[in-house]
Amino acid sequence: MQKYIPAFLLIILGVSTRLLPHPANFAPIAAIALFAGIYLPKKFAIILPLVAMLVSDFLLGFYLWPVMVSVYLSFVITGFIGLGIQKQKKASTILGGTLLASILFFIITNGAVWAFGTMYTHNLNGLLQSYLMALPFFKNTLLGDLFYTGILVGSMEVIQNYTLNKNLVSKLEAPITK
Repeated sequence: MQKYIPAFLLIILGVSTRLLPHPANFAPIAAIALFAGIYLPKKFAIILPLVAMLVSDFLLGFYLWPVMVSVYLSFVITGFIGLGIQKQKKASTILGGTLLASILFFIITNGAVWAFGTMYTHNLNGLLQSYLMALPFFKNTLLGDLFYTGILVGSMEVIQNYTLNKNLVSKLEAPITK
């Protein structure tokens, strides 16, 4: 049961930050997907962000289902990005993965708003207007993804380095036996 505590904490983080007042699109869901892909068992990269979204959408209210599917799909893709980073985990790949996740979220979800919504005409001008009008939200998405990924990944790296150094010191201080 103890191995599931990080997963529960990440779901609580995702749900609570979506429920509390926050700037639009400044939420940790993509960071949770990325983090889970990098550090947790593979299935969590997909399950955690979807559970956090589903619970919070249940409480906040559901919206146009094709747009919801695009949002959820974006987080699934972000989980796979995290799984890819796991093999080459370093600051540059984590930053690149975060930027890629933000850009893909912007492209996929705003394309869905244009394609399935009624706010924009269904032609090239409407698509371009959809992306142009969404730029302020993209700024918040990018800042939120960078902030939360930095917090989650940074915290994990500090914990892992502390644990590694503590174990190393314990081994060095252990008496030598034959």
